[in-house]
Amino acid sequence: MIRKGRIMNIKLDERLCEKYPQIFADRHADMRKTAMCWGFDCDDGWFDIIDELCEEIMQVCGDERVPVATQVKEKFGRLCFYIYGGNDAVHKAISKAEKKSSVTCEKCSKEGTLRGTSWVKTLCDKDTKSYEF
Repeated sequence: MIRKGRIMNIKLDERLCEKYPQIFADRHADMRKTAMCWGFDCDDGWFDIIDELCEEIMQVCGDERVPVATQVKEKFGRLCFYIYGGNDAVHKAISKAEKKSSVTCEKCSKEGTLRGTSWVKTLCDKDTKSYEF
């Protein structure tokens, strides 16, 4: 069992940045400005959750200013999506996506549960077997 880094695949990273340039405007900005310079600090299984969240953000913002992501990562087995700006509807959408991540395998996007004791991660049964805590 080898524990690999949890940085999202670069092709998926690029797809999100190309599809939502306003939200990920700081993706390659200086590290003194944003933590997005490090990329999406989660595995590929949450790609769809992030994509759906960004789509919802764009819809609820309409003509309003779109918030800019400052960090997207896994923390305590859940997605954390930090932004600068945003209205109540955006924050509600973020909460919904973060909750969804707690039952979605971070590796493969199948149904998952929170695993581990001191180090936790949301994984399905199959990916739990190949993950080293």
